[in-house]
Amino acid sequence: MSTYTLHYWPEIPGRGEYVRLAFEAAGEPYTDDTDVGALTKLVMSASVAGHPPHFAPPVLELASPASSAKRAKTREGQSAPEGSTQSVFISQTPAILAYLAPKLGLAGDVEGDSEEERELRRARVNQLVLTALDLSNETHDVHHPIASSLYYEDQKEEAKRRAEDFRKNRIPKFFQYFEEVLTSNPAKSHRLVGSTTTTADLVLFQVVDGLQYAFPRLLASFEKAGKYPALFEATKSVASEEKLKAYLASSRRRKYGMGLYRHYEELDGDA
Repeated sequence: MSTYTLHYWPEIPGRGEYVRLAFEAAGEPYTDDTDVGALTKLVMSASVAGHPPHFAPPVLELASPASSAKRAKTREGQSAPEGSTQSVFISQTPAILAYLAPKLGLAGDVEGDSEEERELRRARVNQLVLTALDLSNETHDVHHPIASSLYYEDQKEEAKRRAEDFRKNRIPKFFQYFEEVLTSNPAKSHRLVGSTTTTADLVLFQVVDGLQYAFPRLLASFEKAGKYPALFEATKSVASEEKLKAYLASSRRRKYGMGLYRHYEELDGDA
């Protein structure tokens, strides 16, 4: 039995993909649970997952020895026997990644660093994760600019207006920021922090890969014009890592379609 179970919607990569990439890059076994019935019981209620309740997936379940949780209460409210195993849960993509990063060797830790140096580097990695996820969220809001509860067709005209600004202003602003992060990294490693792959590199890879699916003309025009060379080189470098390369070519890698990254030809365009 694996220590980690990722609970997320079936079929789509979505926000769960950022967590999958961390497990895959580290070669860490995990269970990918797409049971919708089980998932819905984990959100908006403390009855199964405990306190605090979880607002939305992804939800990460950890098999935890009860003794390490100070004899925490079981779901029925009774003390767990010493040595038994129970589950604890974490939600919110960046919170999950911040928890996993040091455990999976994806926090940029350097041997010999002081505790303060480690904490500072981890905070900087998280800073970059959050920034990349901001771009991820904005990508979703392009095709659903009015309400996520409405169909795309119900807000198509608004989406066109949003997409124009997204292409001309928002993507270039984020890309230029990450270009600066990469080129100013003293390690000159095609990585955002230090010389090893972190969760920030994985999230940035996924965002750029998703944008290449959603806005292929735009991203191709950037590359053709020689814009953001460090950014594109970094994402290619991350994708070429042995474990990730195998995952990306496998059936476990979900296809884009109706999740965060959607391609609508009328929303795409040249730079």
